[in-house]
Amino acid sequence: MPRAWISLGANLGRPQATLTAAAKALEQSEGIAHLRLSSFYSTSPVDSSGPDYVNAAAAVDTNCSPEALLKLLQRIEYAHGRVRPAGVRNAPRTLDLDLLAYEGEVRSTDGLTLPHPRMYERLFVLVPLAEIEPNWRSPAGLPIAELIEQVIRKDSTQHIRKIS
Repeated sequence: MPRAWISLGANLGRPQATLTAAAKALEQSEGIAHLRLSSFYSTSPVDSSGPDYVNAAAAVDTNCSPEALLKLLQRIEYAHGRVRPAGVRNAPRTLDLDLLAYEGEVRSTDGLTLPHPRMYERLFVLVPLAEIEPNWRSPAGLPIAELIEQVIRKDSTQHIRKIS
């Protein structure tokens, strides 16, 4: 059964409770066999303003296709009040679930790019992912620890703190 990696984030409402509920909804969904969830991290917004985010990462074993898994993630987002304002990227949100990577898949279509095109630029993705998958490597073979170091060297404005 393939493994997929997902980023969870929220900065409106009760973010920790929302991430916990979203992880539970995902784990109970058809096609999801196993879910591992990282700790929660507090992070400053990247490329936007608003309150700090709570972020986490999850690894799931799934028999869903990448497209079906993406649709499942979007349904869970909307069930938790997600609104996508037209033309506004990185707006504050009640829940954001991103499909980061899907085992063995490298591709780009109109609705889905794997791995996620900006995951390698974001500590709020890489640090929680490293917690649950310390040996994870990019399709180019770069270890996750090296990817984290690259972000730290390039962008000193990103801050991340483990909160639970």
